[in-house]
Amino acid sequence: MKTFDLSILVGVPTRNLGAEIVPEGVRYTAWAPERTKVEVMVKAEENGSPRRFALHKNEHGYFIGVDVEGRAGDLYSFEIDGRDGLPDLASRYQPRGIFGLSMVIDPQAYHWQAIDWKRPGWQGHVIYELHVGTFTQAGTFRAAIDRLDYLHELGVTVIELMPVAECTGERNWGYDGTLLFAPYHAYGHPDDLRALVDACHAHGLAVMLDVVYNHIGAVGDPTDAYSGFLSHPENTGAWGKSYNLHGKHSAPVRHLLLQNLDYWLREFCIDGFRFDATHAIRDESEKHWLMLASELIHAHGAFATAEDDRNSAELLKPLTKGGWELDAMWADDFHHTFRISQTRESHSYLGRFTGSAEEIADTLRHGWYFRGQNHPKLEQPRGSACNHLPPEQFIYCMSNHDQVGNRAFGERLHQSISLEAYRALSLFFCFVPYTPLLFMGQEWAASTPFLYFTDHPGDFGPLVSEGRKKEFQFDAQEHGRPIPDCQAESTFRDSKLRWDELDKPPYAGVLALYREGLKKRCDFFGNKNPDRKSWRVDFDSTQLSLTYDLSSRLVKVTLALDRREMAAIPGETILRSSEARFGNDSGKGPETMVGTLCR
Repeated sequence: MKTFDLSILVGVPTRNLGAEIVPEGVRYTAWAPERTKVEVMVKAEENGSPRRFALHKNEHGYFIGVDVEGRAGDLYSFEIDGRDGLPDLASRYQPRGIFGLSMVIDPQAYHWQAIDWKRPGWQGHVIYELHVGTFTQAGTFRAAIDRLDYLHELGVTVIELMPVAECTGERNWGYDGTLLFAPYHAYGHPDDLRALVDACHAHGLAVMLDVVYNHIGAVGDPTDAYSGFLSHPENTGAWGKSYNLHGKHSAPVRHLLLQNLDYWLREFCIDGFRFDATHAIRDESEKHWLMLASELIHAHGAFATAEDDRNSAELLKPLTKGGWELDAMWADDFHHTFRISQTRESHSYLGRFTGSAEEIADTLRHGWYFRGQNHPKLEQPRGSACNHLPPEQFIYCMSNHDQVGNRAFGERLHQSISLEAYRALSLFFCFVPYTPLLFMGQEWAASTPFLYFTDHPGDFGPLVSEGRKKEFQFDAQEHGRPIPDCQAESTFRDSKLRWDELDKPPYAGVLALYREGLKKRCDFFGNKNPDRKSWRVDFDSTQLSLTYDLSSRLVKVTLALDRREMAAIPGETILRSSEARFGNDSGKGPETMVGTLCR
């Protein structure tokens, strides 16, 4: 494995932050260049007697010191220029939450079992996105382990964890994180996360971590106490402050975020990342921070993916050609046009799409729909040409946390269309040539919503709740019921998956369809995405077809938007979304048929 001195990557002398166990005890490091005095308060246990010692400042603004009495399990906080009780900006664990004491963690204490695991390349994957807190009733890292047999049998290859960085309260989506190194205390101890990753590897599943570097969580943010240079004064957006990646003294901040990636890779054996909203990561440096991040990640043999609404092929180009060298990007154009082919929604960004068979076909041929063309609902052209890119670089979904949770009532797609239509779209989706992503519960048409939930303290929580209600006031009027209170614990509980549904109709039938569809996908494509030259897309006003010319057979997947117009496949029919084993069928609505053709 290639290793990096992170200081070399950012171009100036820097140090790793946090509490690190060393032969002499515990070494503490904090970056606070404008501050004059930094002390550490340490307790061996919650109610133990505290001891204090001062850290010494070096010429680069780092305060460093070794506690010779220190050991793993110590609880501590920082006192900076008289302001005490501050959590470590690079805390590895907050057992009492974001406002509590930090804990010294020994990363060597966990004994890995899947020692033969090797990080896989980015090819041929099926992703399963999950939120740890609502994936199981217990909502912990350890509880998720009990469902790994199920995920392996389903046919997924990568588990994508929504953000796990420490944030306020006992429930959150994770995008309000403020302490980037500390796994969320509500999910368990850091070793519980290691155990989950270890168990995934034992099941042949890679683990991707969703990370948020485009903004700093608005509540419990200690950055200003350490340094005003940690955030950029001119880059505050709707989500909060931005990290200072190109302003004065930005090199240590660039180093801090690289250290965070390196930490997840080395100490938790994470296989890859999904960067949240990279279009909002502002960096005017000669070399964008994400270029450094990609270089570091690939040196570990891991992969880097991103959510980015620009449809820019530049982000996928190699570093040597001026790109960011991301392995893949979320390609939400497919979701939008695919969804509204059935729902006919036109609000917000969905209004840019028609959902016609022609539009879906055009998206499938290229990867995304907007490739630089003008549109009356866009202020400027969006996107760039992309059909030269390999299909694995486009992540497709029918649902994800945004497309469910950012709806007024957190309703899932199958709750807006007929089950016949949902099964037809689902079976077709199983065979897209790009990288499919499933959102937890999608595969059995789960009855539970995925709502937006928070647990912010003080006055901020009610402000968020009222803002949410105002945003969706027209939905409340249309449906004749109030918007769920995002601060209420019941909103969180209502979002938890109900695993007792799996054996009941209609859930069992939908699950059987996904299992069969993903199994056949693996049979047809193996552990790779089909080459662009191996498929074609055909359409007319009532149906859409994907035809694959594979080495051993011709495979055709046809989605009939009106099944009355569907022609029989001239060969052997393998799967139909209307089969009785997949659930009751009214004989109406869309249908998908999968078959092998006669050459």
